[in-house]
Parts: sequence; structure tokens; C-alpha cells
Amino acid sequence: MEKNVPLRTTVESAVDHILTETGGHVRIGLPLGLGKPNQFINALYQRVKNNPQYSLMIFTALSLGRPSAGSELQRRFLEPFVERVFADYVELDYYIDLRKRAVPKNIEVFEFFFQPASMLGNASAQQNYISCNYTHVARDLNARGINVVAQLVASNDSDPNKVSLSCNPEVSLDLLPLIEARRAKGEKILAVGQVHSDLPYMLNDAEVSASMFDVLIDQPGLSTRLFSTPNMPVSLQDHFVGLHASALVADKGLLQIGIGALGDALVHHTLMRHHENATYKKLLADICASKYFAEEIASVGGVEPFAEGLYGCSEMVTAGLIGLVDGGVIRRPVVDDADLLRLLESGRIGEQISLKTIDVLLDDGVLARRTTPRMLKWLHKHGILREIISLKDNRLQLPDGTSAVNDLEDRTVREAIRPLLGDTLRTTLLHGGFFLGPLAFYRRLQSMSNEERARINMTRISYVNQLYGSERLKRLQRKNARFVNTVFSATLMGAGISDQLESGQVLSGVGGQYNFVAQAQELDNARSILLLRAWRERGGEATSNILWQYGHTTIPRHLRDIYVTEYGIADLRGRSDSECIKAMLNISDSRFQSALCAQAVEAGKLSADYVIPEVHRNNTPERLADIYAKQKDQFPSFPLGTDFDRTERTLLNALGWLKEKVSSKEYFQLGRKAMSEDAKQAERFIAHLKRMQLEKTEGLKEKLYRRLLLAALAATDESTH
Repeated sequence: MEKNVPLRTTVESAVDHILTETGGHVRIGLPLGLGKPNQFINALYQRVKNNPQYSLMIFTALSLGRPSAGSELQRRFLEPFVERVFADYVELDYYIDLRKRAVPKNIEVFEFFFQPASMLGNASAQQNYISCNYTHVARDLNARGINVVAQLVASNDSDPNKVSLSCNPEVSLDLLPLIEARRAKGEKILAVGQVHSDLPYMLNDAEVSASMFDVLIDQPGLSTRLFSTPNMPVSLQDHFVGLHASALVADKGLLQIGIGALGDALVHHTLMRHHENATYKKLLADICASKYFAEEIASVGGVEPFAEGLYGCSEMVTAGLIGLVDGGVIRRPVVDDADLLRLLESGRIGEQISLKTIDVLLDDGVLARRTTPRMLKWLHKHGILREIISLKDNRLQLPDGTSAVNDLEDRTVREAIRPLLGDTLRTTLLHGGFFLGPLAFYRRLQSMSNEERARINMTRISYVNQLYGSERLKRLQRKNARFVNTVFSATLMGAGISDQLESGQVLSGVGGQYNFVAQAQELDNARSILLLRAWRERGGEATSNILWQYGHTTIPRHLRDIYVTEYGIADLRGRSDSECIKAMLNISDSRFQSALCAQAVEAGKLSADYVIPEVHRNNTPERLADIYAKQKDQFPSFPLGTDFDRTERTLLNALGWLKEKVSSKEYFQLGRKAMSEDAKQAERFIAHLKRMQLEKTEGLKEKLYRRLLLAALAATDESTH
């Protein structure tokens, strides 16, 4: 194999090659999420598993598996859905064994981010968890001495010498220089790419030379169903959190969104703010946000449509962010040159290119009258010149074979380059590190024209997640930045908890959350906005998600900024401890306010005579439910679409109700209560019973499941409210 010419081969041959080149001791780095080459890693895993003389260390994150059921009713719901949506998706063998606690001794799996809650109680996974900021992953993988990297790639039908890193360029692009430095010292490190025909071909930084890989696997039958994450229901709580947060997004700014239903709710209400502004303002008035949190909204965001539009820069590119692009909210263009962006933002140049563009660049000193080869490449890179002009003997060599003096102010030269000018600047609307989402999201990316896709730049995580490096450019791009992420708990003094339980069990991981919170503190007029459900319910017991203290912190309180719950907005930046406590009490659920207030008083952080304002003492689910009942159409359960059919959506609500409202002790009682209602409800919900294989029942267990399901369907069916 010639150097820099990838070996194009099959999965099994690639495994043979890797084991031969590494001596059978493999330390492999895999991208997080979608970009794992499942067939290749499975073949490698099985080969090492069956040969104890070999060893394998896997370093990765967000290993994805088909959803698994925690109860019999969940199983009946999930199995047909999973079969339909995941189809022939190939599971990760190491992940199956890891969940079964069956990974052999000669193999270790290290992850720095878990599929949420998937590894609670799994000793091996918990012990091998690596806690690090996402921006440090390339550094840390390199330090562990990985000798193989592998990922899915998209092929280029028109140019076999190029491939796209597509969904996962984020770590690979940062890791590559580190690997090259080690290779220069004589280390053998192999890069493996596996081609997938359904992977969207992303351009810009994600498009690389095929020579980046030592081995390219491209064989029939490998392009099985891509892993997808179906949109989950957006609850009433989620909607009111997203509604409040949408009023904190600043026009002509940057937006970053985290993962999950809270992000979907934010997207929905941001689109409503832009397209249905009168309805949007009425909703804000109905929940009293425009009254009680007017100061926060006025100083941080706004309620008007987006006159200038937003620029997107997010670690994870979600279906919601693409929805904001398609919806005309994310439309603020940026370029990757600070001087060019400064002129664009000031209005001195526009996206349309003409000779006037050249004149402004000359007047501003960005271009010199007599240009250089480097400057000519710069003009081509940014789309100002459609074709490359070269220099020879200090004369401009034009594409038609003629030459001209090297003088951009010369009239003859200006007329010669006029037809060579591009139509528009090469601008970007959205920078991202990786993407993951529902199948419809992948299809949307694939269906985009090259021009549309060119305005999305999937790039290195160090560019997206941190301010350092190209800082002048990033400060111009990231003005009025709003970094929106989620936590599952927060303290009254502003610490956020999102990755780990108090026991030390890791729920998910830090990922890039800390990086965005830190950026918000460093950038001018930037804010970190942490979304939080004020309370949760499990087995019929409600508890507060806002606590006095917690035994673990993801975001320390010295970086406290803005928190948003379904009850409002707490701006904590620069506030004293007592001011923070008061603001957090104002957005807590009223069932828990007195106890929380008492804890703060006991700790000496709040005066004993403090009284929570009357306007914030009606923070109840019932008040929000009343608002919802009057405008149900504004709060769809699946604002970004869904893979669930109508019957499944109803069942999903019912199963969620059982999980939240019913304790294990109450199941039998509920089943007995439902017995008399069985005949009355069965005909009404016959489609749901058929979907759950409970139209006809055998034995006491199935009869109990049927009765429980009917009771839950009756309780959650909207026509009963």
C-alpha cells in the first residue's frame, strides 16, 4: 500500500490488517453517537473476544442501543415501534455485553458520556467512565496512546479522492494533528473509515481527502439503518420552560441549544415568536412573564420577531436548529475571517459581490493594491473570486491564458476580473460539532441543495465549544450569544447539576456544557441560560428539583447566570447569595417554597423575616394547566414531528402517567378500581388495546395490565378533560 493511498477493503480484511499492524493490542478511539462504524467494531470486538492473546481498549462516548423496556407494558409498546424505526440497525456488540456485564477480561470500554441513565448501577461502566470537558477529548485520547481511530464516512460519487466526516468531524479534526506528530516520531497509528451510503455528505471542514484514512471499508450490505433518536413528547412543563426561555434570545445574536424536549420546546416558541407574534405575546401575558419578568426579558432578550436573525453555533446540531434555519430565524450570515466579518456586520459590504466589494476591501486595507498568491487564494476561499488567479513574473495570470498587471486599481484589470467575481460571499449560518436525531432530520440534510448544505459547517469541537483560538473572529461571530442548556437540579445559590447523581453514579456526562457556560462569562453581552423543570414526580410522589444543597456540582455557583423553570426567570449574574436565593425561590414550585426558604434562613443566608412575594406564591401545575386548557393548540406534544403514530402517541402519554402517578403499592388498587370500568372503556380504546396485544387477555397478569392501561388511557385522554 502506497503512503497516503487508503487500502479499500472489506470489514474482515480491515480487522486482519489492524491486528497485524498493532500486534493484536488495539487501543481504538471511536466518535460519539452516530459516527461509529458498527460492523467494523463488532468484527474487531468478536475477533479479540475469541482470542485471549489479543487485547482491546475502546475509548468513546454515547454508545447507542435500541431502547429497552423496564416493564411488561413498556415492552409491549416498544417492540413494534423499535422494529419499525430501527429496522436492520446493527447493534454494537460491546455495548450489548457491557449492559449484560459480560465484557471479557481482555477488553475494556471507556466512555466520557453515557446515553442518559443507561449505565446507572453498572459497575464496569461507572468505574471506566472518564470525566472531561468535550474540548479536551482529543488531548486525552491521544494521551492514552490510541493506535487506531475509526468512524463512519460519507462517500463522494463524483470524486473518489474525497470523503465527508459528516456527522462526526468534531474530535477527528482536533485529533489529526496530534496523531501526525506521533507518526512523525515513528509511531504507527491507523485510521479506518467505513462508508455509509445514507450518511449526509456535509461540506466545508467535514469534507476531507480520502488519504486521511489508511483503510476505507466499502462493501455491499454495510449501509444498514442509521441509529435515530425519535422526538419524545414535550410536556406541559417543558412548554412553559421553553416559552419563558424564548423571550431571552437576543436578535442579531448567537443561539446554542442542548439536547432534549426542553430544547424542542424552546425551538417551538422561538418560531412562534417570529411567525405568530401576536399569539406569542398573548401567551407571555397569560403566564405573567411579560409582567413579572419584564426587566429580565428587556435586558437579556425580547419579544419581537427577529429582524436581523440569528447565527447558530452548537456542539450538537439538532433537528430543532435545522428547523430554525428552515423557519428563517437562523439566517444571520458569518464568514470565517475577522476583517471580512467586521465589514459585513457594519454594512459596508453585503453578501452580494461586485467591484464595489473589492473597492471597500482596498479602502479598508484588507486588500493591497498589488496582491500576493496568498491573498488571491483568500479571495477564492471566501467566494469573492469564482476562479483562481495566479501570479507569474508579478503579473496576474487569468484563466483564459491572458495576463494583466498586478494592480487591482488598474481599470483594465478591474474589467478583466469582473466576470471572475463570485455571486455571493461564502457564508455560514450554523457551525456544529456533531449531529444526531430522528430519521426525518437525516433525510432533510440529504435533501438540501449543495448551496444550503454549504452554509452548515460541521467542524472541530475546539472551534465550536471554546473561545480560544481565532478569538477575534469568534468574538465577532458570537455577539449577543445565548447558550441554552439543561440541568436536572439546581441549588438555591445557583449551582447546576446535570451529569452525576449525589451517590457518584454518572447519569450522562459533562460534554460541552461547562465550556458554553464559561464562554458566556467571557464574551461581551453573552448569557448562559440553564433550563430546569421546577419539580418532578415518580410513583405519585412529587419532589422539588430546586434544592438547598446537593452532594455534586456540574456547574459551580461562581458561574451562575440565568435559570429558567416553567414558573419564570432567575437572573443570578453578579447577585449576592441572598438575592440569588430570593430569585430562585420565585421560580420554584410553591409546594416546596416554604421548606426551601426555611433551610436558607437556618443557614443564615436569608433573613428570618423574609416573605416570598405574593405574585410568586401561586407557582402550581394547576395554574399552568388552566392556561393550557384555554390554548391547547399552542402547546403540541410533538412540535418538531414524530415517528410515533396517533395511537402510539396516546399510549405514550398513558404509560408516562402510570410511571409518574402510580406507586408500586397502588398498582393492585388501581387494577381493582379499573375492573368495573373495563367494559365501558374497552370499546373506546380498542385500537390501543390491539396495539398493546391486550385486546384479548389470558391469565390474571394480562387482565391486570389491560385494566391498568385502560385506567391510564382514561386519565390522560384529552376528551375526558
